[in-house]
Amino acid sequence: MEITFLLNGETVEVQTAPTRTLLDWLREESGLSGTKEGCNEGDCGACTVMVTAPGEAPRSLNACILFLPQLAGKAVRTVEGLQGPDGTLHPVQEAMITHHGSQCGFCTPGIVMSLATGHTNGQTDHDDLLAGNLCRCTGYAPIVRSAEAAGSAPVPEWISGAPEFSDAAFTGRHQERQRSSAQEEGAVARPSSSDELAAWYMAHPDATLVAGATDVGLWVTKGLRELSPLAFLAGCEDLRQIETTEDGVRIGAMVTIDDMRPVMAERHPSFGELLRRFASVQVRGAATIGGNIANGSPIGDCPPALIALGATLHLRKGDTRRSLPLEDFFVAYGKQDRRQGEFVEAVSIPNQPDTLRCYKLSKRFDQDISAVCGCFNINVANGSVATARIAFGGMAATPKRARAVEEALVGRTWSDETVSAALPAFAEDYTPISDMRASAEYRLEAAGNMLRRFHAETTGLATDVLAVRP
Repeated sequence: MEITFLLNGETVEVQTAPTRTLLDWLREESGLSGTKEGCNEGDCGACTVMVTAPGEAPRSLNACILFLPQLAGKAVRTVEGLQGPDGTLHPVQEAMITHHGSQCGFCTPGIVMSLATGHTNGQTDHDDLLAGNLCRCTGYAPIVRSAEAAGSAPVPEWISGAPEFSDAAFTGRHQERQRSSAQEEGAVARPSSSDELAAWYMAHPDATLVAGATDVGLWVTKGLRELSPLAFLAGCEDLRQIETTEDGVRIGAMVTIDDMRPVMAERHPSFGELLRRFASVQVRGAATIGGNIANGSPIGDCPPALIALGATLHLRKGDTRRSLPLEDFFVAYGKQDRRQGEFVEAVSIPNQPDTLRCYKLSKRFDQDISAVCGCFNINVANGSVATARIAFGGMAATPKRARAVEEALVGRTWSDETVSAALPAFAEDYTPISDMRASAEYRLEAAGNMLRRFHAETTGLATDVLAVRP
């Protein structure tokens, strides 16, 4: 298939296999080898590049799990394109040299691209920006000092004033390819709306839908799978909308975790913090809420919080739409209530007072997979538990509510005694497995301790696990 995008300010037209990654193409065909291959699964950040879509701020993304068709109509900037036309270094590059932010240098291009993207966007949360970039030789102190030193420098004109999408010929060529893609490719589609997607998916119900590719990308790079038919959903603008109504908020399936986060942080700050710990900046900028739900992972971080909030899932097949409680979507391990040719269109969350608390337990605090993720939405009125919705990931074959625990709490006094009496009910709700992340016994005990923590937090006790006390 043919795609058109901008690479370091220059128009590039590429004939490519649909699952060719940007990393492979850069290193093997473009002559730009500054973007490194480390883990090849989106964890280490050595392959980080800056990607900008029309009308949007730049995002730092992992080139190793970014398929070339996802870049159609966008602008890519690699480390080779970070300096000015006359060779002037970007402020982040200068600062990394001055503050000795690099030792072996392998991971440095990705680190520089993450910091340069943050610098362009005016972000100063350097620890967050760097959570997806692993450096094992320099240490992060000089890298963070470099980021802080570069922070006061203006964004270079060749970055802030880059023409990018002003070339009418480039825009026209991309739009022409976009319109003709489904007809020309047959087994590969790039729909521009959910209507186009619905029609094509009905004709290709066994197809793989590619949203952010943060999961599907690994099917190719690690599983070496051949995927066909394929539909790339980046052009479905109507699936990228967040709608606020009197009843709640409706989030389109193609909304990224990054774009979803501020909305949730305003309504439910604990959920917002859980999303901050969701993978890394590079993954949050690509991963979508629809993908996080549709892949049915028992350790996905969003479903427990959404289930605790009473979320409704909206599905579409052709012109037929249906809605169901999100908790009913997960049937068994690897099995969801989704019919052939049916796709996730949106998820909606009802308006409600904020009583939600989300606790994620993982071996590494940032950018790690949950061993246990517990979300508690408990409303206490007049000293007693009025309502309770509790959901966990990592405790069963699917994200699942703790109904026995809820029953043990509702109608009872909100006290240590009630919480202690409810703890054995966790063994009724869950039969967790032992794996490399945690033993079954540990998971059950951790789940109970999360309920204790929720009680402590709602009764005024300090529970910050990051607090440092003498």
